[in-house]
Amino acid sequence: MNMTRLTKRNHYEEIKDQLLQMILDGKLKVGDKLPSTKEMSESFGVGRSTTREALSALKAMGLIEIRQGGGCRVIHTVPTEFAIPELDSLRINRNTLLELLEARQSLEVSNASIAAMKRTDADLAEFETLIKAMERSIGQDLEGERTDLLFHLTLAKATHNSIMVRLFESIANQLETAIHEVRRVELYANQKVAEQLYLEHSAIYEAVRKQDSELAAKRMKKHLQHVENILTKYI
Repeated sequence: MNMTRLTKRNHYEEIKDQLLQMILDGKLKVGDKLPSTKEMSESFGVGRSTTREALSALKAMGLIEIRQGGGCRVIHTVPTEFAIPELDSLRINRNTLLELLEARQSLEVSNASIAAMKRTDADLAEFETLIKAMERSIGQDLEGERTDLLFHLTLAKATHNSIMVRLFESIANQLETAIHEVRRVELYANQKVAEQLYLEHSAIYEAVRKQDSELAAKRMKKHLQHVENILTKYI
């Protein structure tokens, strides 16, 4: 593969565009395996995290698959005006999705505040185990998604209000179905984003641990706004 060394460091879009053009030009065909992250990073003259971001973007387009420990392979070639099938439901139900995001923010900001006031030592122990698991899962899309959902459910349960838990589960189930693929490829497989999400969850936990309800609500609102900013790029 002929790769052009980048003029700007940490610019993953340049890498994405070069690889995309190779796919569109037929230089990379379905079934072809891409060089290792290490090899591409050296060819482009960037760090591996930058290359991983570019690969995550191509995965989000449905062009490649990223195998855990097994490199990347081209799975689709598309015309210039490509679509992401997994995102069709988001575009079709845009208004519903926006309402769900709005409802989730209202509910979860309240959950964070209440949990900070009512959390128990048992809740903290569960959070501590979960935070460690979240740190280990950075960059792993499946495990990242699982621990993220579990964190928010654990927070709802820490309110010790069964109605709040049921409300959260109702909204979360609908929301996760709608944004499942985007969450996986854009939030968890993207190393830089995954690291930031971990820090945001840790900050929420610290506020809950300190029983600072105002800070917990503030940090939850900031976290959900970050997630929404990413998701709304696709609708």
